[in-house]
Amino acid sequence: MLPESVKVPRVSIVDKVSLPAKKSAVVVVDMQNDFAHPNGKLYGPAAREIIPRIASLLEKARRAGVRVVYTQDTHYPDDPVEFPIWGPHVVKGTWGWQIVDELKPREGDIVIEKMRYDAFFGTPMDHVLRMYGIQHLVVTGTVANICVLHTVASARLRLYDVVVPIDAIAALNEFDYAAALRQMDFLYKVTLTTTEGVEFV
Repeated sequence: MLPESVKVPRVSIVDKVSLPAKKSAVVVVDMQNDFAHPNGKLYGPAAREIIPRIASLLEKARRAGVRVVYTQDTHYPDDPVEFPIWGPHVVKGTWGWQIVDELKPREGDIVIEKMRYDAFFGTPMDHVLRMYGIQHLVVTGTVANICVLHTVASARLRLYDVVVPIDAIAALNEFDYAAALRQMDFLYKVTLTTTEGVEFV
């Protein structure tokens, strides 16, 4: 039986993180219309709210010469794994599959299409990052306890240093958000900070 009330342990949040620009990448997880636009099939209002903060972080990163990587959740019309859980969403080539206009990739950015929650599973993500000498990842996007958490976990298991600005990730509810932060902090030893706290040198 589940307890009627669960108290989430406190997590450690640092004020400032300084990262080497040439060895760092900002990862934008699944900020697509189906998740972050009011007309999307699996719209979460919190995903819409973090768009300005991600945009601000991207501007800071690009000014410093930091590489920007997008993940794009990608499914085909008869996906037998996720559609029974979530219903059809982000079908390749549709409007819902596209990254929101406010965060459109720019020339030189990298877009990694992924079919599952983890951006490393079945994709060239690890190869691409290592090819460019990336050691530090700043992970943003949605959904905090699903695709963001699985991607963060996979990155840490591959020994990347991971920073997560807690004001630039979104979840479907407060419990899921808090649980994701707890797992990142306690289990994966991720550095938690804010978008303002991320510096590139």
